[in-house]
Amino acid sequence: MEMPEPRPEILANKAGLIARLQSVLSRDAVIEDPAETQAYECDALVAYKCAPLAVVLPSSTEEVAAVLRICNDMGIPVVPRGSGTSLAGGALPTADCVILGIARMNDVLETDYDNRIIRVQSGRTNLSVTGAVEEEDFFYAPDPSSQLACAIAGNIAMNSGGAHCLKYGVTTNNLLGVTMVMMDGTVIELGGAHLDAGGLDLLGLICGSEGQLGVVTEATLRILAKPEGARPVLMGFDSNEVAGACVSDIIKAGVLPVAIEFMDRPCIRATEAFAGAGYPDCEALLIVEVEGSDAEIDEQLALILKIARRHSPVELRESRSAEESARIWLGRKSAFGAMGQINDYMCLDGTIPVSQLPFVLRRIAEMSGEYGLDVGNVFHAGDGNMHPLILYDANKPGDLEKCEALGAEILKLCVEVGGCLTGEHGVGIEKRDLMTTQFTHDDLDIQMAVKDVFDPKWLLNPAKVFPLDVSGPRRAA
Repeated sequence: MEMPEPRPEILANKAGLIARLQSVLSRDAVIEDPAETQAYECDALVAYKCAPLAVVLPSSTEEVAAVLRICNDMGIPVVPRGSGTSLAGGALPTADCVILGIARMNDVLETDYDNRIIRVQSGRTNLSVTGAVEEEDFFYAPDPSSQLACAIAGNIAMNSGGAHCLKYGVTTNNLLGVTMVMMDGTVIELGGAHLDAGGLDLLGLICGSEGQLGVVTEATLRILAKPEGARPVLMGFDSNEVAGACVSDIIKAGVLPVAIEFMDRPCIRATEAFAGAGYPDCEALLIVEVEGSDAEIDEQLALILKIARRHSPVELRESRSAEESARIWLGRKSAFGAMGQINDYMCLDGTIPVSQLPFVLRRIAEMSGEYGLDVGNVFHAGDGNMHPLILYDANKPGDLEKCEALGAEILKLCVEVGGCLTGEHGVGIEKRDLMTTQFTHDDLDIQMAVKDVFDPKWLLNPAKVFPLDVSGPRRAA
């Protein structure tokens, strides 16, 4: 994966940079020792590594602004970092950059149950937002698989979703406002504790911008009252295509489950060995969850089960208790960790129209055979957000390159059938060179013109999202 060459003049002036950073931060908030900066050499896309020049860990918006003013003045690239769970290389450093981590900024600043909002510092983890309000029977809806660790800042950067986004939407549907620091240190407020703000929708621009436009330090989030109840049903099928067709029929029927999750045989077997959830040994498995009152749940599940039976399932298992619900979800929640125990893998993130699920699953299986690499599928089937896991051997010469080539073909397929390159992981470096598959050069020029306005020196995460040959003239200028 190509990255820009570090600038020698920045490397040569490391001492001057560290001195200025230590003048505005406490000494333990500036990390310069190469042995310690190595901990920040990659995010969850571990195939690529590069230790940064330095790492800073500010504790407030004011400290973030002070750091950015210094880096802007000295022409130092800055890579914002939440918890480092990005699967697209969104927080991958360069050797001449400063990593700006917001992990110490994790306080709850305001909770307003009457207006259903919570305001937090952006280093707070996703799951702990719900933890702060669950005693009052509220929750925060977006639930990425990494929610125990991932930070709200990263969720906003990548517009993260999760298993329950089919009903509640992704981060942008639950984000009301942000405090953001521009590269020159200017602090701005966008949105707030209300449904909409006048003027341009700059908040919608920031959510999903991958740290290219500013550093979000505070976020106002929508919280929701917990539903009266929820119940999942587990369905087993003898082919991926049949399971995909069942998903398509459920959506076409007009019923709106809170989640529809898909797993294929490789993932099922791995999770069984890892978590022992009691899943059937079948080709494909769906977990469909609905919520509401008991009467609403019964009505929705009756329709869903009727649709499922038309596809000749090998198993139907409806939860009858909280314990059974937890077991149904256990394997799905453990899937990524389980796959990591048996193989190196690269997790993709393409999104397709739900109607194309049967065709795309068949083509992925065919391409898997062509490349000689196994692919496990586990994804949010309800909204077509696919997460194929390509298994490879990181110690085998050429296997990573073969994995990348297969991943590129799968993502191109997603675009060809009317989908897009990413649903919630972002572009980062993983999909950067595929952007011309989905966008024309004019499209990319318009997007880069937006970055010109927010970050005219192109110092914020400059090597991400846009192909290097496309962004090169702007980065050089």
